[in-house]
Amino acid sequence: KMFPSAFSKELWEKIHSSKLLVIGAGGIGCELIKNLILTGFQDIEIIDLDTIDVSNLNRQFLFHKEHVGKPKAIVARDSVLKFNPKAKIIARHGSIISPEYGVNYFKQFTVVLNALDNQVARSYVNRICLAAGTPLIDSGTAGYEGQVEVISKGLTLCYECLPKPPQKTYPSCTIRNHPSEHIHCTVWAKHLFNQLFGEDNEEEDISPDLTDPELQESHQDGEVNNISKEDKQRNNGRGENGNQTQNCLRVTDLRFNPQGLFDKVFNDDIQYLLSMKHLWKNRRPPLPLNWNNLPDAIEGPSKSENHAAIKDQVQWTISECRDVLSQSISFLKKRIEALGEGALLSWDKDDDPAMNFVAAAANLRAHIFGIPLRTKFEIKAMAGNIVPAIATSNAVIAGLVTLQALKILRGEIKKCTPVYLRRFLNPRGVIIMPEKFLSPQIQNVMCVQTSHRLP
Repeated sequence: KMFPSAFSKELWEKIHSSKLLVIGAGGIGCELIKNLILTGFQDIEIIDLDTIDVSNLNRQFLFHKEHVGKPKAIVARDSVLKFNPKAKIIARHGSIISPEYGVNYFKQFTVVLNALDNQVARSYVNRICLAAGTPLIDSGTAGYEGQVEVISKGLTLCYECLPKPPQKTYPSCTIRNHPSEHIHCTVWAKHLFNQLFGEDNEEEDISPDLTDPELQESHQDGEVNNISKEDKQRNNGRGENGNQTQNCLRVTDLRFNPQGLFDKVFNDDIQYLLSMKHLWKNRRPPLPLNWNNLPDAIEGPSKSENHAAIKDQVQWTISECRDVLSQSISFLKKRIEALGEGALLSWDKDDDPAMNFVAAAANLRAHIFGIPLRTKFEIKAMAGNIVPAIATSNAVIAGLVTLQALKILRGEIKKCTPVYLRRFLNPRGVIIMPEKFLSPQIQNVMCVQTSHRLP
């Protein structure tokens, strides 16, 4: 009864008749879904790829201990239905980047609400919503800070109009030839995943790098590395006639052959690196691994003697890393086969098989170069560039998203200015700060191709 007095009759009817899509059921998503149900929305779809982890329970309040390991979207739906059992909520456990969620799928919704935590997925949803002409409310948090932005075709800036903070990068030669920190191995493992299962990117090549400046210095000093002509052709991937050689194709050819892939990247390529003798004058040379003869000792500062410890914080042995790598490849193979020929996977830290692949591969490479191993939990933090999540930040941002959705239903989309949550008070004593309403940028290809200008 309170809602009709809080909203106009027209708005109340729109709330009841609107169909919303919530993408992400994590920190912001849990708060947002709860807000929407309590506001009166009754037709909602939820999509999330992730399953519930113990570490989620301190802030994602729709989940409890008995839900660990279950899909977030499904549990979130079941939890909020207790607030309104008559609501129609569809939960989908999957990736929003899947081909089944195309333009026609997005056109059915009144508003799309993003509660995602990675740029690839947010960029994808941005483009699809522009193409579908469906208003999008994008949101995110990083520690104590956050933002909410409404994206509407032909009216506002889109997600790709403004540059995103660049992710920290590392020299290619360090990643490919002589890593010295675990983060180098983690980046290499993510590149390997993309090379095998994702979109091809020449800048993410994981093979030994012959353009390493140190190798050029060795030639200037008159030193010659013991690299055969055949080895150079194998690494460059081109024979005398300029054609791609079979050896170069081995990595992708072996993506569903765990032992073959292991031998290629953890033995053959390491043997090749050892032939670059100048690299190891002042460094510990790498130690190639043998699939059938691996050390079992646990290395590194993160080993746990507590058998009841959270599994992601237990240090894997080298043999366990090999087994996890093999198992994750099997899972990923089934996923690609289910998607169909030519399907690509996008790496996501919350996708267990993908995260297991990167964690295992990173530790195997770290061991080769004498770098202390890390737990899956630690590698996930490095690979996902994780900033500690703050429950109150998520709650504030989810509240702002809900308010923006109501403005859109009122037909007041031009009042939906970007809003930022700041860590510190500004001179006026506020931390929630709206920004100016900005129109699409002509030079942005996405906006030009998918937007139209209002008269």
